[in-house]
Amino acid sequence: MGAASAAGATAPAPPSDAVPDAPGTDPDASPAPLTPTPLTPDPHPPHAPTPHRTRTPLRALRRIKRRWEDGHPRAARGVSLGVTLVALALVVLALLLPNKREQFHVAAFLRIPVEALLGAAVLIALPRRPRIVVAALGGAALGALTVLNLTDIEFNQYLGRSFDVILDWQLLNDARSYLADTLGGTVALLAAIGVVLLVLALLALIALATVRVGNFLGRDRSRATRALLVLSALWMTCSSLNVQFHGIPVASEHTVTMLKYHEQALRSTIRDERAFAKTAKADAFGATPGSQLVPDLRGKDMIFTFIESYGRSAVEDPIMAPGVDRTLDASTAALAKAGFRAKSGWLTSATYGGGSWLGHSTFMSGLWVDNQNRYRTVTSGDHLTLTEAFRKTGAWDTVGIMPGVQKGWPEAKWYGLDKVYNAFQMGYRGPKFSWSTMPDQYALEAFQRLAHGKKHDKPLTSFVILTSSHQPWAPIPKMVGWDQLGDGSVFKGVEAQGTRPQDIITNPTRSREEYGKSVQYSVTALTQWLQRYGTDDTVLVVLGDHQPIARVSGDHASRDVPVSIVAKDPKVLDKIASWGWTEGLRPAHDAPVWKMSAFRDRFLTAYGSTPHPSKG
Repeated sequence: MGAASAAGATAPAPPSDAVPDAPGTDPDASPAPLTPTPLTPDPHPPHAPTPHRTRTPLRALRRIKRRWEDGHPRAARGVSLGVTLVALALVVLALLLPNKREQFHVAAFLRIPVEALLGAAVLIALPRRPRIVVAALGGAALGALTVLNLTDIEFNQYLGRSFDVILDWQLLNDARSYLADTLGGTVALLAAIGVVLLVLALLALIALATVRVGNFLGRDRSRATRALLVLSALWMTCSSLNVQFHGIPVASEHTVTMLKYHEQALRSTIRDERAFAKTAKADAFGATPGSQLVPDLRGKDMIFTFIESYGRSAVEDPIMAPGVDRTLDASTAALAKAGFRAKSGWLTSATYGGGSWLGHSTFMSGLWVDNQNRYRTVTSGDHLTLTEAFRKTGAWDTVGIMPGVQKGWPEAKWYGLDKVYNAFQMGYRGPKFSWSTMPDQYALEAFQRLAHGKKHDKPLTSFVILTSSHQPWAPIPKMVGWDQLGDGSVFKGVEAQGTRPQDIITNPTRSREEYGKSVQYSVTALTQWLQRYGTDDTVLVVLGDHQPIARVSGDHASRDVPVSIVAKDPKVLDKIASWGWTEGLRPAHDAPVWKMSAFRDRFLTAYGSTPHPSKG
């Protein structure tokens, strides 16, 4: 009785009208004896707040997903399979992605990658948690390789070579600056943000895709193993029989090959750094006294001029050549009327599509400067340049006309230039033409006003870089009256009426047409300047620094550029008669082709310099 009373006191029965009678019971029957109820605390006492879970957006999405899957099981299975197939395709695509645009063929993506078979074997064998970790890490690594391959594609398109993971990082900032000058700072900023987001997205997506494929393989290991054995047998059969589709082997080792390629490139870069440092110290004319350098050019006003992106394609491409060749022939005739003759040949540039400074330093130093590390090495040393050779004689003053230089340029000392005029020191008040800070005609007139036209105690050796034919070749300046140039304001209307870069930058045909016009403009400006201001003692050496990008010159274009020597004094050209160069400004197709690095020594020797090697 005490126990019953205690139980009743602890858990009083609800009133009879509050609880319905259980089916099959008699309300008038005697009540059943009470069973003691265990004393358990109320988890939610009336005075305490009810606890609740924090609903995160992710948890809410999962709940919605589960409800949808429960309500649409067949559609859910289809979507799940579709996502898995997309993940598998993404992984295979990353494994087979070429690093050159011309290698993009359907056959390149219809191969069986051995790396996928090896990766699948590892993922099938691993337990769930290790499998997820290995798949995520492997996917991230594959994503990084994909980013590198995509970067290679753009570098091969613009510079004719792959991306160097050691040396080329600073070129990315140059690319941003180029976009800012061409399409505006906002576009450049958005492009930079877009590239960063794309890289992160690729890393994440390929990692997630690899995890997805790994989980799929792990669901049914026996079935996955059987499928893997069949594909492995097929791969080995295709490999042993050298089965090909449109000339491309079906059994692929592409990713392994790319990893070996990049590993060898890294090793080559490191080895080259050491070897070139020794090469740069040796110089056939390094110890030659000034009195024995270029004695046959004493008294001449020397001008070394580069025309931006002036390559063999401008002279021989069926779209660009007709206009450029007419300009070269007309300029040759005009110069002849003014008493000048020219001889021309070909030089193979150390760079392609860009990196003009590599071409400049190769030509002037006689060293093959084809990467940024070599450039830093040679410009920080004392290897003799052509302009320094003239300065070293004590018989010439030297000057640089650099409209493309918009910041400090310590290389001026290595080039042996007494004075340099950069983009901000020529008095130009007109508009920029995309990347080019001023039209070539204005730069040449400023050269005449600031240096060449002034009285000198000594002849002048000049280093002139023309920039109007720099990509994107829109808008292009037009020739105006030389007496109308003033401070360049006359070009405001010309620039405003010109073609916009965005109108041609993605159109290869229009880019080729506009590139050809830009070369015609630069050649015309230079030869008119020479007719106007050249003297009996003027000697002009003019050449291109490199070919234009592949979008204009083609995927398999050479690296050759035209080079010409122009003078009134017949003795100047007689000294190079043995070179076999073509008469006039347009070199013949079969004119001699030298490496650009060979010019310096041939030039110094032709004009009487005596070699005195220095070994460093």
